[in-house]
Amino acid sequence: MGHKSPVDDVVMVGRMMTSAQKVSGVRPIRAGVGEKLFRSGDPCPGFLALERGVIKVTMSAASGREIVLYRVQPGEICLQTFTCLVQHRAYGAEGVVEEAIEALLIPPSAFDQLMIDDTAFRGAIMSSVAERFVDFERTVEALAFTGLEQRVATALVRLMDGDGVARVTHEDLAVEIGSAREAVSRLLATMAKQGIVALSRGRVQVLRTSALQRLADEV
Repeated sequence: MGHKSPVDDVVMVGRMMTSAQKVSGVRPIRAGVGEKLFRSGDPCPGFLALERGVIKVTMSAASGREIVLYRVQPGEICLQTFTCLVQHRAYGAEGVVEEAIEALLIPPSAFDQLMIDDTAFRGAIMSSVAERFVDFERTVEALAFTGLEQRVATALVRLMDGDGVARVTHEDLAVEIGSAREAVSRLLATMAKQGIVALSRGRVQVLRTSALQRLADEV
């Protein structure tokens, strides 16, 4: 979430970790890239206070189409987990480790007690919930008012590294923006003909960064 500073994240992590260590039943969690932390229909084992790593949360439709809802980084919360704990219901999405994680798992009863007794913890959680809703507003806005070309360009700008390489498949990009793979593939082929990108297996090389940025910034 680019609108927060790294200092904000460090403060949030510190508050969550300090609070988590005060209650009983907390256990450390480590998981590697690609491991599934939860699936749709799973019960929630507790609140995950993330210290390192990234979790990608996606939702699937009955048709098989997927979309990335958000990513959880240190100092942030998983809104799916928060909802499951507060409403005592099962997960409705899938969480996969994108960068190896280290975290503390706070049992549901301990989470409830912290929300009642610990002002700093409660404040950190509610602030992160508010930030997450801003992310959802942006996702809805993009789906409702932004064309496919702009959404693909925006995703590539976000995902490419310092060398202009986005290590993603066409399917990955489709999931990022909530579109069909076939539509994304056609658009990438058009961008390649225009000399904006070069395509190879599992990666997109951005050749004209300024042109791609213009597409992403279109109003």
